[in-house]
Amino acid sequence: MLGAAFAGYGVDAFDYMVYTFLIPTLVVVWGLTKVEAGNIATAALVTSAIGGWAAGILADRYGRVVVLQGTVAWFTLFTVLSGFTHSYEQLLVTRALQGFGFGGEWSVGSVLIAETIQARYRGKAVGLVQSSWAVGWACAAIAFWAVFALAEPAVAWRILFWLGALPSVLIFWIRRNIEDPEVYRQTRAAMRDVGDTGSFLDIFSRPLIGRTVLASLLATGMQGGYYAVTTWLPTYLKTERNLSVLNTSGYLLMLIFGSFVGYLTSAWLSDRIGRRLGFILFGFCAGLLVLAYTLIPITDPVMLVLGFPLGFFLSGVFSGMGAFLSELFPSRIRGSAQGFCYNFGRATGAICPAVVGHLSGSLTLGIAIGVVAAGAYCLVIVAALLLPETAGRALDSCSADPSEPEPVAAL
Repeated sequence: MLGAAFAGYGVDAFDYMVYTFLIPTLVVVWGLTKVEAGNIATAALVTSAIGGWAAGILADRYGRVVVLQGTVAWFTLFTVLSGFTHSYEQLLVTRALQGFGFGGEWSVGSVLIAETIQARYRGKAVGLVQSSWAVGWACAAIAFWAVFALAEPAVAWRILFWLGALPSVLIFWIRRNIEDPEVYRQTRAAMRDVGDTGSFLDIFSRPLIGRTVLASLLATGMQGGYYAVTTWLPTYLKTERNLSVLNTSGYLLMLIFGSFVGYLTSAWLSDRIGRRLGFILFGFCAGLLVLAYTLIPITDPVMLVLGFPLGFFLSGVFSGMGAFLSELFPSRIRGSAQGFCYNFGRATGAICPAVVGHLSGSLTLGIAIGVVAAGAYCLVIVAALLLPETAGRALDSCSADPSEPEPVAAL
């Protein structure tokens, strides 16, 4: 199950990050403006938020595994179709449609793992799955370098989208090897016994609305800062730092390697020091490093060295999120709550790439990235301070009462 979730989120990352590498090429080939490029990225993130919320609701009703298969099939199809587009408008549509599946995969996969793993290991396990984003990002960077070395830019960008067909193999593996967690099956059985069909609106009930709002703001800060940096970093390195495609890939691979290590380290820390302190520590350091990376006039070698800690904290802040959201809400509405909070954050955080694109008309791109990202990480810190600690909470409640807390297991 860990392998399936790891692979699913990894190909999710590949399909999303490929576009960020292709922005400079599309600017040349199509005359795409920075505003249009930012709009495409934002459209995909907004629809992914809707898809993630919907997938969480469907996963509560129809099961984790069947919905997971559907999300993988959906984002695979529209990633491939993106390679056949011929205009800004067409690519905007295919990337927006791809977003529905992209958002749903994380929502379902993270719940699936959180409900399967023991409380004492949950942060590490869900964080390990989260680290596959760095693996998918690295594969996108390597594929970008390899394909552009072998093909003309006018064709190479299409090939990269067509490589998105490969994840379809994962669907058949999931179908044969994965089943819904026991806690999910028990919860649904208990709900049927009392005639409870469940409603996603319960996440807005009086006992839960405070957690729902704060968790949504936490997700907004994380994703807003992350997308502001990663969407525009390849363009920033090429246009303002004047790095070649090869050198740009080198800088990004340093950032990606730092991301992978950051995911794993933060996953371990989230079980050791708690979810909230981990978010605060990584959010604070990520904000400082983004400002240093984009606003301070440092040399290229220093920028290369800073790429590792930037990736470390930029990505590491996410590791505890899947476990944290699963622990905040009771079993009967866990998918709906997790899908809403994380993807509300994705939808509102998705505004950040477009904001950077618009600000870059009056500011340098580096300053625009730094200001937007730093503000987002301030939101992470504030939200984390106001939320309760959940590390060690057992996910074994079958209560039909949405306000009933679940027991805390011994660490």
